[in-house]
Amino acid sequence: MAVEFNNVAPAMPACWRKETKTHKFCPGCGHGIVLKALGEAIDELGIQDKVIFSVDIGCCLLAIDFFNCDTIQTHHGRTNAVCAGVKRATPDKIVIAYMGDGGGYAIGSQHLVNCAARNEKITSILVNNTNYGMTGGQMAPTTLPGQKTETSPYGRSVEQQGEPTHGPEMIAAMAGEGAYVARGTVAKPKQLKNYLKKALQAQMNGSGFSFVEALSTCPTNWATNAQKTWAFLEDEMQAEYPVGEFKVPEKGGQDQ
Repeated sequence: MAVEFNNVAPAMPACWRKETKTHKFCPGCGHGIVLKALGEAIDELGIQDKVIFSVDIGCCLLAIDFFNCDTIQTHHGRTNAVCAGVKRATPDKIVIAYMGDGGGYAIGSQHLVNCAARNEKITSILVNNTNYGMTGGQMAPTTLPGQKTETSPYGRSVEQQGEPTHGPEMIAAMAGEGAYVARGTVAKPKQLKNYLKKALQAQMNGSGFSFVEALSTCPTNWATNAQKTWAFLEDEMQAEYPVGEFKVPEKGGQDQ
């Protein structure tokens, strides 16, 4: 019996820049799932013409030509600060900061913390893959206790390097009442899209700072096959980093 194959390409978000696909991320990288969820959220909210998308240095820099919208590349760790300035200068725009765990929790931690403290009306998206991906897999603020990396070959020592950074918990504790804070995972893309959509709505409603961390995969530097990659994401990462909403504004930022 002959088998017919459907060669139609899967649907892409309308706001994606199609001539730059397929994307430049490594096979198995979770960035593509995060960016698809973001693209679908932008489409559903009908805000493509208002979006200013800003990318940090690192793997997320490969998203610089992902969307058909105004896009900015910043210096490493300065994405939130640049976006805060852009939003203040053009308050009618929807400004999105996109970064990795190093850009947000290490070199850029001061900007993330102060944007939250000032309740800047921007949306910050941070991809957590527990390592510095582009530079070869070194230990990051999010590296799990005992996890081996290029700079922690015997595993991360909590005694020597401290506990991993729990970003959403930290931001939720210090952000204003109008802020939206959540952690999603590429293992649940529909839920992740819902969190991103709520974050964007919080900015649209002017309620406050919005922050979404996305647990993601890095099989290239984890040196894992598909099965072990997914097991590390769903079992070990989610045990350390629980998924859910940590702060929801009383008014605004909710699904319509």
